[in-house]
Amino acid sequence: MGPRFILASRSPRRRQLLSDAGYEFEVLSPPLDEVAHGWLTIRELTIWNAARKAARVSEMLPDAVVLAADTLVAIDGAVLGKPVDFEDAIRILRRLSGRAHEVWTAVRVSHAASGRSQSFHEMSRVHFRELDDRAIRNYLAKIDPLDKAGAYAAQGYGTEIIERIEGSYSNVVGLPMEKTTRALRAFGVKP
Repeated sequence: MGPRFILASRSPRRRQLLSDAGYEFEVLSPPLDEVAHGWLTIRELTIWNAARKAARVSEMLPDAVVLAADTLVAIDGAVLGKPVDFEDAIRILRRLSGRAHEVWTAVRVSHAASGRSQSFHEMSRVHFRELDDRAIRNYLAKIDPLDKAGAYAAQGYGTEIIERIEGSYSNVVGLPMEKTTRALRAFGVKP
């Protein structure tokens, strides 16, 4: 049996990706606000947020291997967070309609007792179909956009709005599994 493995995230999509890959883990999400500092690049911001989340949980459980992640959606250099309400979700999807945007995820794996940690990031480019207001409203009626950066999910009904993805699909869902699997293996965590 490998080390105790903790996912420091409330994301049901990250839980599902890890479960589908066969990992056994516990979930402990730190009470921590994600912040946006204007002087950081999007890549730096995701790395910083993931590191803060991992550090908080690692302090509580130093013998566990902790995985934390942060995902941001960006277009034209601006971060698109989670919508505040349904109308905001409509505005966000209008902005993404017919265009490409970036999905950045940073991951931090740490083991406080040994002093080891590893951070990495992934960027995927998502191309949206042209969406009229009817298509946007139909899509939003099928999902809960309020807990999703960019107001959409790639999985499930995502095929209705996404034309194509360049890069890691699982990154767009919330965790770049190709790199995550390699990092976890380095810490002795295997499915």
